[in-house]
Amino acid sequence: MSRKIFRSVFLVAGVVLLASIVIIMGCLYDYFGTLQEKQLTDEAALAAAGVEEDGLIYLEKIHSERYRLTWIAPDGSVLYDTQADASQMENHGNRTEVRQALETGTGKSYRYSATLTEKTSYFAMRLTDGSVLRISSGHATAAVLALGMLQPILAVIILALILSGVLARRLSRKIVEPLNQLDLDHPLDNNAAYAELAPLLRRINRQHMEISLQLRKLRKKTDEFDQTIRNMREGLVLLDETGCILSINDAARSMFGVSGECVGADFLTVDRRHDMSQAIHRAFETGHSEVRGTLGGRIYQFDVSRIDSEGAVIGAVLLAFDITDREMAERNRREFTANVSHELKTPLQGIIGSAELMEQGMVKPEDMPRFVGHIHTEASRMVTLISDIIRLSQLDEGQEMPRETVNLLDVAREAADNLKDAAAKKEVTIFVQGDTVHVEGVRRLLYEVIYNLLDNGVKYNRPGGTVKLTLDTDQGQARIRVEDTGIGIPAEDQSRVFERFFRVDKSHSKASGGTGLGLSIVKHAVQYHGGSVEVSSALGKGTCFTVRIPEKA
Repeated sequence: MSRKIFRSVFLVAGVVLLASIVIIMGCLYDYFGTLQEKQLTDEAALAAAGVEEDGLIYLEKIHSERYRLTWIAPDGSVLYDTQADASQMENHGNRTEVRQALETGTGKSYRYSATLTEKTSYFAMRLTDGSVLRISSGHATAAVLALGMLQPILAVIILALILSGVLARRLSRKIVEPLNQLDLDHPLDNNAAYAELAPLLRRINRQHMEISLQLRKLRKKTDEFDQTIRNMREGLVLLDETGCILSINDAARSMFGVSGECVGADFLTVDRRHDMSQAIHRAFETGHSEVRGTLGGRIYQFDVSRIDSEGAVIGAVLLAFDITDREMAERNRREFTANVSHELKTPLQGIIGSAELMEQGMVKPEDMPRFVGHIHTEASRMVTLISDIIRLSQLDEGQEMPRETVNLLDVAREAADNLKDAAAKKEVTIFVQGDTVHVEGVRRLLYEVIYNLLDNGVKYNRPGGTVKLTLDTDQGQARIRVEDTGIGIPAEDQSRVFERFFRVDKSHSKASGGTGLGLSIVKHAVQYHGGSVEVSSALGKGTCFTVRIPEKA
């Protein structure tokens, strides 16, 4: 304890000393800097009066190593400088002090040398003819001054620390000596040197009362623990060293399908699976184990940890986590990765095959345009696929995008106009009709929603067919209906059309350049705007997509 007191007192003294030196030097540096600034202002005023009176003649008579005078024309060109050739100097119109002087009459600024060892102060004053007279003076920075005074400062610090060490040592001994003389076997018989110790001594004398209080607190903690584990969503089972159940919460009872009467029974009566038994056995041996399993159609991860006390094993705790959603997400991610790899591999193989034939001279000149067109088509398909993947990734990550007021009718007309050529090739007519509806959202995403729906209506339509987009409002929501007269979607596939890479007619989709991501982008973009999308279709008669997005208030 005496060492701690000594270190604390010594450290406080050292910190106070260093802080005092820094504060004093800072105040002195600031004080003398202020004096120099006032002196520079007075010198500038005197020099300005001389220049107003005699002009260049006055400046040519001045010779000073400490101060530098620069006479600057209203356009920033240097008329005269006491330390440099004015004709070789650059325009000073953009200097801070000069710009301030031209605007307000006076200006000042500070600049440091490249090595940060010198600070130069500048003061500029506008003359009656509109020109500016600038005076400057350099002086050492605080760091340089501190280095210059390093030797006396170190001497003061060393002497002060020595004195602090001696005083701290004596003070710590004086503080600790009465404490070392206390008779803890008879606490109330001590004549404590410190009145502050009296409550502590009385506290020691009443330890049995404190023990009773601690027992009551322990019971309270036990009740709080029971309440906590009872309300946990995760399953929790406490086992003793023999594997019998000491406590099981409601979530675990529901998982294993047991009642509270299982407390005191062997855990094997609750779960007889071999892998669970092995996991508990490994936990008692190694300290921890994990196992996964399925209960009631849900996937759970069971973490079993050994509990030790004073070097002995007293039990184990089993935690059960429902990881069904995480596993489903991981499975979807793997499927998505596999689909992306497959979708990218197909056009790449086509490009490589065509390129190899062209490279080996196996393509006739008259067939060359067809092979080049094939490479271009497959490359364009890859670019479209990658763009769709990037857009889906942005929507999945929930990146915040700039919102604005969007006129859906204008967006619909723009999308229809951009699809005009593709629709003409398919002999499909696009109609856009309805009311002017405004929503608050991301215009680019809303455009992609409408464009993808119209594009699908064109791609999967029949020659002479139509795609009709209708805009209106319904119960405070903007409603977009896209109806086509195309091939339709089978009833069993309608619930899956928004899945990534899902195609109702794979051969037709690939032939038309589809990536299988368009409707997935539509779904995520609509959800990003707090809306919903529905599909209704009859095989061979056509399809209708209905999008609802909250209307702008």
